[in-house]
Amino acid sequence: MANRLAGATSPYLLQHADNPVDWWEWSQEAFAEAKRRDVPVLISVGYAACHWCHVMAHESFEDEAVAKLMNDGFVAIKVDREERPDVDAVYMTATQAMTGQGGWPMTVFATPDGDPFFCGTYFPRANFARLLDSVTTAWRDQREQVVQQGASVVEAIGGAQLVGGPKAPISAELLAAAAAGLLKEQDTTNGGFGGAPKFPPHMSLLFLLRHFQRTGSEEALEAVRFAAERMGRGGLYDQLAGGFARYSVDATWTVPHFEKMLYDNALLLRVYTQLWRLTDDPFARRIADETAAFLLRDLGTPAGGLASALDADAAGVEGLTYAWKPEELTAALGDDGAWAADLFAVTPAGTFEHGRSVLVLARDIDAADPALVARWRDVRERLLAARAERPQPARDDKVVAAWNGLAVTALAEHGILTGAESSRVAAIEIATVLAERHVVDGRLRRVSRDGVVGEPAGVLDDYGCVAEAFLAVHQLTTDGGWLERAREVVDVALAHFGTGEGGFYDTADDAERLVTRPADPTDNATPSGLSAICAALVAYAALSGEPSYREAADAALATAGPVIGGHPRFAGYSAAVAEAAISGPYEIAIAAPAGLEAPLLAAAHRHAPPGTVIVAGEPDRPGVPLLADRPLQSGVPTAYVCRGFVCDRPVTSPDDLVARLGR
Repeated sequence: MANRLAGATSPYLLQHADNPVDWWEWSQEAFAEAKRRDVPVLISVGYAACHWCHVMAHESFEDEAVAKLMNDGFVAIKVDREERPDVDAVYMTATQAMTGQGGWPMTVFATPDGDPFFCGTYFPRANFARLLDSVTTAWRDQREQVVQQGASVVEAIGGAQLVGGPKAPISAELLAAAAAGLLKEQDTTNGGFGGAPKFPPHMSLLFLLRHFQRTGSEEALEAVRFAAERMGRGGLYDQLAGGFARYSVDATWTVPHFEKMLYDNALLLRVYTQLWRLTDDPFARRIADETAAFLLRDLGTPAGGLASALDADAAGVEGLTYAWKPEELTAALGDDGAWAADLFAVTPAGTFEHGRSVLVLARDIDAADPALVARWRDVRERLLAARAERPQPARDDKVVAAWNGLAVTALAEHGILTGAESSRVAAIEIATVLAERHVVDGRLRRVSRDGVVGEPAGVLDDYGCVAEAFLAVHQLTTDGGWLERAREVVDVALAHFGTGEGGFYDTADDAERLVTRPADPTDNATPSGLSAICAALVAYAALSGEPSYREAADAALATAGPVIGGHPRFAGYSAAVAEAAISGPYEIAIAAPAGLEAPLLAAAHRHAPPGTVIVAGEPDRPGVPLLADRPLQSGVPTAYVCRGFVCDRPVTSPDDLVARLGR
């Protein structure tokens, strides 16, 4: 019999709809029920593509005996962390404070008031059953100590949010220290930073690319180039269909945890697109093109917008879709099997489980003889067709506002720089979904599915990423409506999320009240809400000519300054935004009749300093402040270059524009 989750919109919650556990969705009614029954709350947090979430579900939540322990002693609440990042943030902080680590599935025992008193992550079935017994006993026999423990945890995590903490104004010296700190942690053998498990450091790479542009640091550029090559040739990258997995379980990027997340691929699309722009590296261009194609082909949803993730598992087996044995290559390719095994490093010993190998690109195929390139492409197509006959990973098809915003910005950049019309069209279409479906009564909603918007309110990263996306589409289309939409979004963020001390909370002042109000300035798997809204504020100020938004960005970046300088691996996006701010950012307006802007526009995009905003269109185009009072010079297309609201003499030739930009 289905439980209360049968009516949920979250694919993750629906995965648990047939559990014998009497699950509740996160709601005030669930906590009221715990008070009525005088039992603690068990909060289980995960997401649809999470491998160990599936393991714990199969072992414990589908087990009748374990479910009886949960139902008898607790009110059990299931939470999709992607749908409710605010709930996840509060209890993840508690879990990390109590255990020194965090992850998913996250298992939290709390009082009926929501105060967490015991936290953990994955528990094997036997351990989990004993834990349920122990907590039930403690709640019955040691209630006072349990409640006091919860109150102490809430007090501790409330002080950990860094609101009102130290500040460090953004400066060239601070960013130099951040770059040096990153480079010191570089894995010079395998690329990237740190050891296993190894996550793609997309935001740090964006920062280093911008740092190279501003300072000319070849060391920064080489770190990006090396990491990008190793990731793109490794098993982290799907060598057949494109797209990156969530992380590598080893330090060499060989064996991934196979889930593919929208946000990783959106951010990595920006990295490879910008790397190609700066270096003309055909490998970077190919990875960018294939990643854009993956986003649109494999994550596009019928109702518009991009799905959140592809699962790590297929038919309950992790990596089943993706790993190969030599004989499987031969079965699919015939005489080309041995050649493919050499190219993709597939051996009898294997690199994954049961003698299977994850495909890596062991040869520099991009620069090979055209005949070899043609053979490689043919082999890829045939292997992909064979792979399509295997069980395929499930897809979490909810549309998350923040992550779709990241994708819009990435696709707009890719479309502008490479001329890919599919990326340009998709950026506009997805932004339109965000504007028309996710903005409800002037406020953002976090998720939608099957064309229907959900109830969870947008959090700060939704506002920042969506506003940045609208600004990217404004530059793509020179449509003033997108600039106005961006203004509406950032104005809500300023009005409802500010701390009053320059920073931002992650939830609005009128949002559901949790046991603490999260305000985390660190970038993790995705940009923090703080860094995302700062990116939007910096760009909006440059595009609108309104300095008050820049002042708000500078004040907020100062609250992230100590993290940028001291822990740069957790401040990649903040540091990238800071590079744009330090650079100006430049504002380029190209006044030209329709169809005549291309030469100047191409030069601007190819040589723009970090964070530059660029618009092109007829002089005095309505709704486009950068084109106001910008006439043609001598009747020909004209570029106006400004920095910090101060403009240079206009130029009319691409060469003069490039010289003006300092490259």
